[in-house]
Amino acid sequence: MESVVNVQNLSKTYGGKSVVHHVSFTIQKGEVVAILGPNGAGKTTTMKMILGLTPPTSGSATIFNTQSTQVKVKEKIGVMLQEIDLIDRLTVRELIELIRSYYSSPLSFERLVEIAGIRRETLKSMASKLSGGQKRRLGFALSLAGNPELLVLDEPTVGMDIHGRESFWEKIADLQKEGKTILFTTHYLQEADEFADRIILFQNGKVIADGKPNEIKSRIRFDAVSFLLKEQIPIDFLKTLPSVTDVYVQSERIYVVSKNTDDILRTIFEQNLPVHNIQIEKGSLDDAFKHLMLLEKEHLQ
Repeated sequence: MESVVNVQNLSKTYGGKSVVHHVSFTIQKGEVVAILGPNGAGKTTTMKMILGLTPPTSGSATIFNTQSTQVKVKEKIGVMLQEIDLIDRLTVRELIELIRSYYSSPLSFERLVEIAGIRRETLKSMASKLSGGQKRRLGFALSLAGNPELLVLDEPTVGMDIHGRESFWEKIADLQKEGKTILFTTHYLQEADEFADRIILFQNGKVIADGKPNEIKSRIRFDAVSFLLKEQIPIDFLKTLPSVTDVYVQSERIYVVSKNTDDILRTIFEQNLPVHNIQIEKGSLDDAFKHLMLLEKEHLQ
């Protein structure tokens, strides 16, 4: 496959403190990749180094096998930052047309408005006066103005309502079908789980997980059997079962965490435990990330 982004041993140090430490990964053409991690994990700094906005202390980051500071590369990249600064005294229409004029082969005005979901009545509004969700849509349109091959999005759906988010990800799926490569950050783990082909998880300036969402979740299984008690019984014996990793109570509900929920169900029925409202709780991406980050923290201690 064709490599679009190539990061090799990328590091960044500020004032003697390492914020990105020997990060390496490659993104192939047509992939939708999510970069996730807590605040201060190094993901934003890495994105800035990839885009040529911040020079690395060591290592390299190239786009289409070329430094991203080159004009020929910039023309192939569309970027939507979390904080969008808009030019004063321009309407939405005027701003879109202005940004389109900077490119030799831009997307049509009509297509940009359609993809970004900008309402016709909004086109006459002053860009600087838009609501948060409207600014995100405008930022999306501007990032696509040059018909880029690589789209880099920082928290793209912040400020959007549910309908806006659904529409946004439908458009991303369409863009992927056209062969575009998408790299995005998000704090909405459900978005990454549902829409990313691949997730790169950052912690303490390093990549601690890289793979498909299902692959990452399968590394750490957090399935559980949960139930309510009809009468109080000692439940400590559940912790002694071979497949059980944890037992805890939350809002009067008992959770028995296990890699084999069938064993737990079998024990419940064989011993005729006085329980009701039994549910199987499937491990989430959030659970897997919390555990992976805990392992990384313990490794550093």
